[in-house]
Amino acid sequence: MNTNTEKNNQYVIFKLNSENYGIPISYVETIEKVSEVTRVPNAPHYVKGVINLRGEVVPVVDLVKRFKFNESPITPETRIIILSVEEIMLGILVDSSSEVLTIDKDTIDNTSNFVNTFEDDYISGIGKVEDRMIIIVDILKILDIDLSE
Repeated sequence: MNTNTEKNNQYVIFKLNSENYGIPISYVETIEKVSEVTRVPNAPHYVKGVINLRGEVVPVVDLVKRFKFNESPITPETRIIILSVEEIMLGILVDSSSEVLTIDKDTIDNTSNFVNTFEDDYISGIGKVEDRMIIIVDILKILDIDLSE
């Protein structure tokens, strides 16, 4: 298998409320332990605040709040996954992140037939790896970025 195709099938796996989620590795810059987050006035409810990452101010989105889940406490396993999306640097707060998985495209089920009933369609597919289900998130929809312009 050529490396380029393999890289396109690699996902950083993270947990939210005990469920496994995946995000394409191509967006991921680094994974950081939670440092001090500075709150920002008038930010959307799901924006935790900003962090100082090696001299750069990076906004942090709390995915638990974005998905309207019950809030989970920050633990030693909590991580901020730093993403680079359309030249924008930002972080997503997750319960934990521990691995990178290669998920073959033919093992990812399209969810459009049952997810489109929700107004917030953040899921692009569900991958099956051995006995695990990995919910693949659409990072552009989560962050409300429209590339059609």
